[in-house]
Amino acid sequence: MNNNLIFLKLGGSLITIKDQPHTPRQDVLERLAQEIAQARADNPKIKLLLGHGSGSYGHVAAEEHHTRLGVKTSEDWYGFVEVWHQAAALNRLVMQALSQANVAALAFPPSAMVYTKGRQIADWSLEPIFSALENGVIPVVYGDVVFDQKLGGTILSTEELFAHLAANLEPSHLLLACNEPGVWQDYPSNTSLLKEITPTTFSQIEPGLKGSSAPDVTGGMADKVRQMLWIIEHSRGTRACIFSGEQPGNVRRALNGEAIGTLLHTG
Repeated sequence: MNNNLIFLKLGGSLITIKDQPHTPRQDVLERLAQEIAQARADNPKIKLLLGHGSGSYGHVAAEEHHTRLGVKTSEDWYGFVEVWHQAAALNRLVMQALSQANVAALAFPPSAMVYTKGRQIADWSLEPIFSALENGVIPVVYGDVVFDQKLGGTILSTEELFAHLAANLEPSHLLLACNEPGVWQDYPSNTSLLKEITPTTFSQIEPGLKGSSAPDVTGGMADKVRQMLWIIEHSRGTRACIFSGEQPGNVRRALNGEAIGTLLHTG
């Protein structure tokens, strides 16, 4: 495990207005970029790999064209390119906010780097990401279309990308900043917030973890929790938490090691 390496995801519903297609939350993006800069100033030894969701950008086009299920026809490929365009458009806004906060970050688009077989990563040369981390540059990945040997094309979520990267990089922490204070046990009633989730308790609480109130072709909260639990189960000591990025200062606090939101661990 790399004690100085943290994976941080900025949820799509945090950085976009989820019920308004192609609408970023620019003020939130700028604040989050500043908090990342502040956390790195607080602890220069932190190594950070950043991911972000697609929110009201890629998910809308992906749902319309059913891209995650596979790409075969000319119409499917048109949709594949449209999803790519929307995901890249949001990524450019994220990168712009980081640049304005004087954060040295570099985007690594999965569509240009990752090849899958049945939605399982078959090829991804990670040496450029290793080099970025070694030199203090933040690699940025995001949910994106990829070419697939069996499906023609598909979509990989940020959590799926994190799972592959975690197996090779072994981060100490996996942080998911979203627009909720943690994981609700009874979504969408939202009266009971879970303090922690383990692989043992997940099966008991999974029925209460509904999807999302906005389009999410990669599974919603239940699938995010499932994937994060898989990562920590197959790592050496990685801990994860899901918390609110809406509260100013929370991303900085989480990057500095404070436990907030819902903690995911192996028990």
